[in-house]
Amino acid sequence: MNVKTLSLGQLGTNCYVISNGEEVLIVDPAAEAEVIFEAVEEINLPVTGILLTHAHYDHIGALDEVQQKYDTDVYMASEEKEWIGDPNLNMSIKRVSMGIEPIESDIEPVILQEGDYSINSFNFEIFHTPGHSPGSLSFYFKEEQKIFSGDVLFNGGVGRTDLLEGSFDVLMKSIKNKLFQLDDGTAVYPGHGNSTSIEKEKQTNPYIF
Repeated sequence: MNVKTLSLGQLGTNCYVISNGEEVLIVDPAAEAEVIFEAVEEINLPVTGILLTHAHYDHIGALDEVQQKYDTDVYMASEEKEWIGDPNLNMSIKRVSMGIEPIESDIEPVILQEGDYSINSFNFEIFHTPGHSPGSLSFYFKEEQKIFSGDVLFNGGVGRTDLLEGSFDVLMKSIKNKLFQLDDGTAVYPGHGNSTSIEKEKQTNPYIF
């Protein structure tokens, strides 16, 4: 499985274009839709789905454009289903002064639950990892030992918990009881910054205690 990382938008949000030789999954179409289109074109495989780790504005800025381009399903948690259409909930309304357009998507997403899941040729496990936001999901590809953690676990950091329905205690439980139960060699692809590993974050992350 190949992972292409695109750092997009004002906050350098990571959008991941995942390919397995047959199809492509897009994780968090954050912004700059044309950059995403170019990455997919280079791979030259059909897009079979869009995964959302959560619905803050910096992770869904190009959602409508990307979904319309590839006419594919969007997958996310039920807790934030309304957020993609509400600029107050996704916080885009607070960034208008920064040139961010209010995000009011009318996409009807496919709702995900914890557990094993398949989208055509992709097989992965879904973890509900709230704390940064109530509907945060992490996507674990067991055979490849890769997890896409959104804004839950970073390289040397963790997600903010001072936003709507955030909780540091809940975030710690998500990290310790779910992510840190994975094999140490599991690669972590976060919502911002460089990739890391479960082993490294267990040993050196200063925010986890």
